[in-house]
Amino acid sequence: MIKRLATIRAGTTAVAIVIVAIALVAGAMALLTVLRGTLIDEVKDAAGAQALEVARQLDSGQPPILEVAPSDEQLIQVLGPDGSVLASSRNVAGEAAVARLSPGESEQVLTPLDSEEFMAVAEGAQTSDGPRTVLVARALIGVFETTAVVTKVLLIGLPLLLVVVAVTTWVMVGRALAPVDAIRREVDEISAAQLHRRVPQPDADDEIGRLAATMNRMLERLESARNSQRRFVSDASHELRSPITTIRQYAEVALAHPDRMTAQELADVVLAEQHRMQGLVEDLLLLARADEHVPLAREPVDLDDLAFEEGHRLRATTSKRVDTSGVGAARVQGDADALRRVFRNLGENAARHASSRVDIALADLGDDVVLTVDDDGPGIPESERERVVRRFVRLDDARSRDDGGSGLGLSIVEEVVRAHGGSMSITQSTLGGARIQVTLPADEG
Repeated sequence: MIKRLATIRAGTTAVAIVIVAIALVAGAMALLTVLRGTLIDEVKDAAGAQALEVARQLDSGQPPILEVAPSDEQLIQVLGPDGSVLASSRNVAGEAAVARLSPGESEQVLTPLDSEEFMAVAEGAQTSDGPRTVLVARALIGVFETTAVVTKVLLIGLPLLLVVVAVTTWVMVGRALAPVDAIRREVDEISAAQLHRRVPQPDADDEIGRLAATMNRMLERLESARNSQRRFVSDASHELRSPITTIRQYAEVALAHPDRMTAQELADVVLAEQHRMQGLVEDLLLLARADEHVPLAREPVDLDDLAFEEGHRLRATTSKRVDTSGVGAARVQGDADALRRVFRNLGENAARHASSRVDIALADLGDDVVLTVDDDGPGIPESERERVVRRFVRLDDARSRDDGGSGLGLSIVEEVVRAHGGSMSITQSTLGGARIQVTLPADEG
């Protein structure tokens, strides 16, 4: 992770340098081009203004002033129609015309003055002796010197600016990634036994702050799942220990006092506890598959058949009155075995707590199928209705495990119903006890 952060930091800095370097080089080239063009235009304008002044003097019949500064940075020539030099400034006396230009034209030329580059501008004039062309040329040495100075400044300044950009980017990216590194270190130190720890969360509501908040929520979920798993394993161990202990106790008695227990009595105890243990193991396996989100089989299931089947079973195994007159035809898409377990668990739960009566009703409401199981028992207090669906929860802690079941029945119902896209609710029954209502999506076919 550290290497990854370093790579991000270096990569971001490199990208920033490349982008800024390209922008600076392009900007510098544009600056030099504009600067050179502007300075040349200024020289051309100055030469043109002087040429125009000399042309006016010729137009008025006055002797033209052809004096120039002693620096030899400019020259003046008056040309005849054939291009011959009729008059010139002293620094180019006797020299041929430096350019062949028509009035209004301009051109960069090399002059006899140390072969330097000049900007020549031509203007026309009319004299009594005929048309004349005034040629004024100014040296471009100042343009080149200025451009050279600016180029040197850019060659020194741009690398320094890139260094500043690199250092700034490196520091800022390092600061931005520092919370990520802190999160990495904390997560790296968190083990399965330290899920209570949390990563440092910045105060800023930015991407990193939201990442830290998400990580902490994930750790909370992991801690909750770990605690739930521990409770599950602990409770399952206790549940499995009970039938094993019973079998061992009866076996020890049978061995120590063969005359006090027959083989048939021992076999009956072992078989009963084996059935109890088998049911518990099947429940645990079902819940384990639910936790792993194993997809259920999908096929049309007639719930009314399952409701009548459960009613018949309850009548055969309990002395309670079981009313299935409220069962109507209803079909859903689902796993028949899993849905049969729902009816079985709800029926056993109602029969266990009912005083004398259990009602099973089933109705197709169009989009949904609603299963209702009522009993006339003591009911479930409203404050306990959410807790009762948790695994291994018994509302009457003083009740024996034989009478109270494993505490997994309603948990299994809720998991199966949820896997079928339905919901379960617990309310007060009109019979005075508890009403457990299951809603499932109806089969559209």
